[in-house]
Amino acid sequence: MTRFRIKLTLTLLGIIAIILLLMGLFFAKVLERSYLQTLTDLLRKEALLISEAIHAPEIFYHPAALQQRVSNFSESVEARVTVIDQSGNVLVDTNTDPDRMENHADRPEFREALRGNPQVSRRHSETLDYDMLYVAVPVVSGGEVIGAVRSAMSMEGVSKAIHQMWYSLGTGLLITLIIGSLVSARISRGITRPIEEITRVARNITQRQFQSRVKLKARDEIGQLAEAVNFMASSLEQQMYEISENQQRLMGVLTNMTSGVMFVSENRRIMLVNPAIEAMLGTRQQDLVGKLHIEAGKNFGLSQFIDRCIDSGQRLREEVHIYYPQERILDVNIAPYINSKGEQRGVVVVLHDITEIRRLEKMRSDFVANVSHELRTPITSIKGFTETLLDGAMYDEEATRHFLQIISDESDRLYRLITDILELSKIEQRKIELRLTDVSVREVMAEIAALVQEQVVRKQLVFTLPDTDAVIQSDKDALRQILLNLVANAIAYTPEGGRIDLGIERKERMVDIKVSDTGIGIPEKEISRIFERFYRVDKARSRDSGGTGLGLAIVKHLVENLQGRISVQSKEGAGSTFVVSLPAHPPAKRT
Repeated sequence: MTRFRIKLTLTLLGIIAIILLLMGLFFAKVLERSYLQTLTDLLRKEALLISEAIHAPEIFYHPAALQQRVSNFSESVEARVTVIDQSGNVLVDTNTDPDRMENHADRPEFREALRGNPQVSRRHSETLDYDMLYVAVPVVSGGEVIGAVRSAMSMEGVSKAIHQMWYSLGTGLLITLIIGSLVSARISRGITRPIEEITRVARNITQRQFQSRVKLKARDEIGQLAEAVNFMASSLEQQMYEISENQQRLMGVLTNMTSGVMFVSENRRIMLVNPAIEAMLGTRQQDLVGKLHIEAGKNFGLSQFIDRCIDSGQRLREEVHIYYPQERILDVNIAPYINSKGEQRGVVVVLHDITEIRRLEKMRSDFVANVSHELRTPITSIKGFTETLLDGAMYDEEATRHFLQIISDESDRLYRLITDILELSKIEQRKIELRLTDVSVREVMAEIAALVQEQVVRKQLVFTLPDTDAVIQSDKDALRQILLNLVANAIAYTPEGGRIDLGIERKERMVDIKVSDTGIGIPEKEISRIFERFYRVDKARSRDSGGTGLGLAIVKHLVENLQGRISVQSKEGAGSTFVVSLPAHPPAKRT
């Protein structure tokens, strides 16, 4: 903007200088012409006056009288006066001896004057050797031209006067130019300063500084421009605020969505992903954006559906099975993105992880199948032995007692199964109210040891209790059920002569309760499934022991209700260790 100000100042100054120069030249020429015209008129009047004074023959033809009369007139003026006769001979000259002067008949001014016409001439004088201004008039006597009078003045004085006039004019022009330059600079600053201010605000707007405003109060067009820029900045600030707010809301929604969202442009490159996509596809956001979806997604099925939606422009919904970074089942919803002009500019891909849903559906299906199977076995036994008794075996007292005992055992098994199912359902739905009190863990372990004493003795197991104790805030009945199920499992899967150890380990805020055995152990691939309903590692032994297959599922849910966690360490053929970690002081009661 400084360059523009200098350019504007120089332009204005140049215009002023040209105008002043032209005006100066014009007035100088006018003054010069006026001065020369005045001087010429003066010389003409002088020559005419002398001509009238000497036209009488008694004066003109008498050299002494002529000289005297011309001298009388020339004393009052500074002009040079020359008088010639009709032949061109010099009769009188106020500056030079006439006898030494040559014939002047060929002089332009005398030539015209002898013809009866006054004449003005300006030329270099050979006699005086400088420029002269000559005015010659005829001397008329009796109606005839008898000679001529020439009045002359040196141009040296005229030149000095003209030079002085030019100097004065130049000085005035210089002073005017200096004043004009100051005025031009002031005018340029007055014009460019608002433009600089507007430019500054416009530049700030391009740098997203929308709070900048033009501080001008002018009423002219520049003021109107400043108001328009301020209005534009205010409007942009409001719009950018709304855009930023909408963007923040959108990013907040996308960031916190558990469903994966991905935008693929019409050239099949990924332009936007949310964090959920990173977890689903196992690739960082910076490694996805800008790449082809077939390259970034690493799943042919998903890429095939995206291409089909881009090509057809129709919504698609499919299920895709992916295996990297881990096996998942995704519900894929793909819809074309149409801009305001009705053009398809890409597709929006929404991925829902339905792995857990499908797993739960399979678990429900397996649960129904397992319940049906578990219920069918005792009911079949009861029905079979009942029919046998009705067919005549009831008259055999020993057979009747044996069959009735079997019917009683199967009824007890059926009752335990139904009870466990109802108990598990209540625990999962958190319908069991937990009453937190101070509970001695070792005291609960001693109660469990008393309950299973008969089974331990029958299988000749070594059963040990810990030497230490820990008091925690927990539900005593829930803790008793957890330990009873774990100990019952340990007894069921530990061969005769084995060992079962109960332990307590205090940590900073947690208490670890351990149940270890030297039983058959759990295969590594089965460990992740042991807490599922009706899942049995050794189905034959579990069924023979009267187990329902729901014990560990009940334990897991009870531990979670008590805000704890359960883990297992096991090696096939070397026994298992179940660790229940419960908080010593739960942060809040849970029901």
